[in-house]
Amino acid sequence: MLTGEKSRRHFLKTFLYLAAAGCGPSFMGLCAGCREEKPKAAPGSVRAAVRADFEPAYLKLRRTGELRKRGEELWARMKRCNLCPRECGANRIEGQKGFCQSTSELEVSSHHPHYGEENCLVGSGGSGTIFFTNCSLRCVFCINWEVSQGGRGRATGLDAFARMMIALQERGCHNINIVTPTHYSPHILLGLDRAAAMGLRLPLVYNTCGWERMDVLRALDGVVDIFMPDFKYSDGSMASKYSSGAAAYPEGVKAAILEMHRQVGVARPAADGLLYRGLIIRHLVMPNRVGGTKDVIGWIAANLPKDTYVNIMSQYTPTYKAFEYEEISRGITRVEYEEALRWAREAGLTRIDTQRTPLL
Repeated sequence: MLTGEKSRRHFLKTFLYLAAAGCGPSFMGLCAGCREEKPKAAPGSVRAAVRADFEPAYLKLRRTGELRKRGEELWARMKRCNLCPRECGANRIEGQKGFCQSTSELEVSSHHPHYGEENCLVGSGGSGTIFFTNCSLRCVFCINWEVSQGGRGRATGLDAFARMMIALQERGCHNINIVTPTHYSPHILLGLDRAAAMGLRLPLVYNTCGWERMDVLRALDGVVDIFMPDFKYSDGSMASKYSSGAAAYPEGVKAAILEMHRQVGVARPAADGLLYRGLIIRHLVMPNRVGGTKDVIGWIAANLPKDTYVNIMSQYTPTYKAFEYEEISRGITRVEYEEALRWAREAGLTRIDTQRTPLL
């Protein structure tokens, strides 16, 4: 644990590292680079945010009543909650908090057009991002720990949630990007049902840590247009150490990614440059090979098409409790990031999204 002057030096180093990357420390769930105000869509221009011939997957299920039915079935599982692989058994409906620290009350930290996502999600109008409060993985290095573990957010009813999605559509966002959705899957389906009745027609992005239950993922079949899971670790001991005992994470995320790919296929942007359907895998390169990057890349190359969209991320920054672990108490180096890119090329992956080379 760092204290005093040494801690202040680490904070300054973190701030400078993020600033050089075009980002900044997290405040209210937003990074400094994402607080820039972008032009709002002109009145009547909502239709331009998506192709005229596009229909999101969830509209079909909504018309048959299936979307609401699945949402209600997932809601009932909060009586003895098993929505995530933790299977904590909390009666969230009666107000008990699960491992994720959530009851059945939806909590939202922020909602806004986000311009820091993949280009095919951002376009000109931004990704309509809704940050949910709390998390079932609880990583010690989470850059948004105030939201994921500090509980920063506000109670939000399902009608208000639906109106958030409509507001993002009216601002000209190209999709609805729900961040840390796992513990709120019932709320998502029920909120979508209401938003669709209000005219929502944007693709849904399921932006997750990747550790999902297979039966819950199957309930999302025909609901989600774009899956965007993390693949954080290849080694269960590392997942256990840095993500609150999640030793089963590697095998769980592999099964989840295969199911996501089955549902939505390879991510291929349309002629307008935007993505409407498909799988994006994110892998955060960590210092000292803690994430097992080579094995993560090798598994993707061996089990999915070579043109699977993989974002190899360079922005790891020590924050929250990361300074309690010497091996992850620094950002990654140029050598570590370039090593990850070389492994991806050698594995034959052809759809690699890259970021700025680290300064260290």
